[in-house]
Amino acid sequence: MSTQLAAFLIVAVAGVALSVYLFSLYQEADEVGQGTRWVDRWSFVPQDLGGFSYQMLVLVSVLGLFIELLLIRWVSSEIRIFAYFKNFVLIACFLGFGLGFHFCRRRIQLLAAIVPLFALCLLIQLPWPALRGVIRDLPLLLGVFSEVHIWGIPALDFSAGALLNLGAAMVISVPIFALVSLVFVPLGQLLGRYLGEAPHGIFGYTVDVLASLAGILLFTLLSFLYQPPIVWLGVAGAGLVLLLWKRPILRWTSLTVLVACLSLLSLREHPGSTVHWSPYQKLSLTPIERNGELTAYSLLTNSMWYQEIVDLSPEFVASHPGFLLGVPIEFNAYNLPYRFFPDPPSVLVLGAGMGNDVAAALRNGAQRVVAVEIDPLILELGREFHFERPYDSSRVEVLCDDARSYVQGSTEQFDLIVFALLDSHTTASHFSNIRIDNYVYTIEAIRAARRLLKPSGVFIVKFQVDHPWIAARLQKLLTNVFGSAPLELQAEQTHGTSGRFFFSSFGRNLARSLEDEELRSYVGRRAIASTVPVTMTTDDWPYFYQQQPGLPASVIAVSLVLVLLCGIALRGTGLQGRSIEWHFFSLGAGFMLLETQIVSKMALLFGTTWLTNSLVISAILLVIVSANMLVERLPWVPVRPTYLGLGGAILLTWLIPMQWLFLDPVWLRAGVAAAVLCLPVFFASIIFIDSFAKVNFRGPALGSNLLGALIGGMLESISLWTGIRSLLVVTAVLYLASYLLRSGPSGFRETLQGEGT
Repeated sequence: MSTQLAAFLIVAVAGVALSVYLFSLYQEADEVGQGTRWVDRWSFVPQDLGGFSYQMLVLVSVLGLFIELLLIRWVSSEIRIFAYFKNFVLIACFLGFGLGFHFCRRRIQLLAAIVPLFALCLLIQLPWPALRGVIRDLPLLLGVFSEVHIWGIPALDFSAGALLNLGAAMVISVPIFALVSLVFVPLGQLLGRYLGEAPHGIFGYTVDVLASLAGILLFTLLSFLYQPPIVWLGVAGAGLVLLLWKRPILRWTSLTVLVACLSLLSLREHPGSTVHWSPYQKLSLTPIERNGELTAYSLLTNSMWYQEIVDLSPEFVASHPGFLLGVPIEFNAYNLPYRFFPDPPSVLVLGAGMGNDVAAALRNGAQRVVAVEIDPLILELGREFHFERPYDSSRVEVLCDDARSYVQGSTEQFDLIVFALLDSHTTASHFSNIRIDNYVYTIEAIRAARRLLKPSGVFIVKFQVDHPWIAARLQKLLTNVFGSAPLELQAEQTHGTSGRFFFSSFGRNLARSLEDEELRSYVGRRAIASTVPVTMTTDDWPYFYQQQPGLPASVIAVSLVLVLLCGIALRGTGLQGRSIEWHFFSLGAGFMLLETQIVSKMALLFGTTWLTNSLVISAILLVIVSANMLVERLPWVPVRPTYLGLGGAILLTWLIPMQWLFLDPVWLRAGVAAAVLCLPVFFASIIFIDSFAKVNFRGPALGSNLLGALIGGMLESISLWTGIRSLLVVTAVLYLASYLLRSGPSGFRETLQGEGT
């Protein structure tokens, strides 16, 4: 048996056994007694921590949101399979919180939180090569489902072996999902108890929302400062120790586990590389030496190859004749665009990265270069380490922005526009399946970019094509926008990357370039034509990495397994369908879909940046607070008309085309977009807080709400089939169900007698 297979079996068996055991701690509903199990010495009730206080409510609320964001970001970056199904980590958090709220009257098991956290640290950081191989190769097991393109995963034929690979992926993924869920059960128990004991229920819930906002802002600040997971975990651990301070055994146990986790995180993955954490991803920079000389730097994102800084200056190339592997310097992939437009007066580089394409523009006589890159840390690394120092040139204007946001708002025109291997290795938000470049490759985006091209200019898209249908999609987009098929050719591989090029222009600009005999000969050798049938991407269906609209088999398989796991968890811990309050369940699912479509549409309007995501979620929480204040001041406001207002707001959002919201200036766009897109959230929040107040802020009601949000997160995948706009229809159906369930057998019958009084 190979060591990697042994590591796989150990992880699978240990993960399942640990998850089952920790879930079993909640099978006994001892709400008062200490219990006789050895683990019960680490169990407690809120009274052991001093009972209810608003300070404790704030602390547990901040801690809950902070740890949620921490695990979503950390697990998605280190275990690459979750980088492409990121909302499944969010779903695990909802499951844990939901169970915790349902168990808020049971004793709280500290080990259920800290043991999984330590297990995740071992899984991610333990320097065992066989284990590292298992985690690295986990996404490869999804290769049969090639209808969704994931970088570095080969497409495999559908076969029994491929299905076996999928099963192996699930065997590892399911315990990880369960461990993440378990971390949040104790936090949910505490929060549920505190909300139920708050002297003023609506005020208590408002404090919870504002404290959650503080947790988001704290994590956003650490991301802005490029802090690594060891700092995130240190902050979270300090908060946990403070929360448990009054009980010595809890305090010292949590502190011991925290030190062990931080020790693991301090281990270096590769001694020769430096690891940085941008607001988007994990970046690993490694110097490359040849014959004892530093000649390049390799950049990995989330432990996967992404870019290479290369020195293509005339002096370096002349002194290293074999460096380009026999490819003439003028036909190197970075220099090739300038054979079609020599000495361009102005160049726009979208996806500038660490500066290779910007350096090429300067070498080839560009008088002005605008370089747009979304990741601020990648820009900083390029500024510090690129051999040719392109970002220090007075001819270069560097902008840290989303490419779609820039082309949508700019009015400057360029002689040459280059999409410089602009590709994504992560999603834009844990609420959405949108990757950070999805809105760059839609028909609307290409039209917006074409508007910035001068009549005599050349438009170039360079992409690393791993599937024929990716090339066919780019060809279809450019053909639709420019009215003729682009010139498509495959550059030769040298250091850095090769890339597939798509050249478009107005009129005969390209034809005039090909009057050069040497260039015409090169194109004749490298030209390609992509003819695979493919669906064109739009702002409503922007899933560039999915071949056709539909629910990918990988998403269906993972969702079914997670639903089964959630059902087993509910049944195994004593919760049945009758325990779920279906009115609140429907509200949770509907609200999750509202959040998803707002995050997706705001990303379109303002860019798929980390700042946009943080501001949008913060704005949603503030809308919730305003709804709480309204209901607290005007408790007599009837809920049934509020449902009509919600329906009207959803209909308004459906009817208004997104293109109408691209207003200038930006502050006007922000105000109108927030008013239109967040209006349904306001009505939905009134309905929720009114319902929550009528059940006296019971933890199980909020638990049902979060379990509904879990299902809402899965339903978000419907947009992969029908588009983002269709989520509004599903949302409307869920809120209609919540209205009908208000007087249902598992709703709150007693509250509806004389409603509106």
